[in-house]
Amino acid sequence: MPTLSTIEFQTAEKVDASIIWLHGLGANGHDFEPIVPQLRLPGTTAIRFIFPNAPSIPVTINGGMVMPAWYDITDASIERQIDHEQIMKSSQWINELIKQEIDRGVDSKRIIIAGFSQGGAVAYQVALTYPEPLAGLMALSTYFATSQTIKPSAENQNIPILVCHGTLDMVVPEILGRNAIDSLNSMGYKAQYHTYPMQHSVDFDEIENISNWIQEVLA
Repeated sequence: MPTLSTIEFQTAEKVDASIIWLHGLGANGHDFEPIVPQLRLPGTTAIRFIFPNAPSIPVTINGGMVMPAWYDITDASIERQIDHEQIMKSSQWINELIKQEIDRGVDSKRIIIAGFSQGGAVAYQVALTYPEPLAGLMALSTYFATSQTIKPSAENQNIPILVCHGTLDMVVPEILGRNAIDSLNSMGYKAQYHTYPMQHSVDFDEIENISNWIQEVLA
């Protein structure tokens, strides 16, 4: 069984798709739970939303304060120096959640990996390296932390990717979102990129785009 505790919400009693959605630094699995009804998905949609809780660890850039985090960030510079061992461990935990969904009867091609901020960095690593084809990758207000070290799987070379970022983001500057797109393009991936006049958050236009994209990739 996966090591992480999770919060789950199903849009139907019997589901045929899953979305594993990772929160950002200092948050928890409840952070994106309220977005589910805001997506206004069709009544015929049968999705299990899974919101895992990151473990609490000391975070160097926050003075060593212990908080929920997928990995330590040791330098707040634009390059974002991170603990690669920890991000790989978190990625393995999410792999276990994917395997759990497959064991529960959901085809891997019906599983979306999503992440906001720090959770998005883990989502990149997970979705692009998973050894079975996935439905999609959603990266929100985040950065491609492992772009120089990742070993992509051929099974997800054509995975649908949605990248969203706020142009006013002072926490994860929008240049990091554009850098991620450049890295994806150089690796042969095709990704949608949307920006919004917002800070490090999610707005209604973005939620509408997310909803449309989810319906498209799970159609």
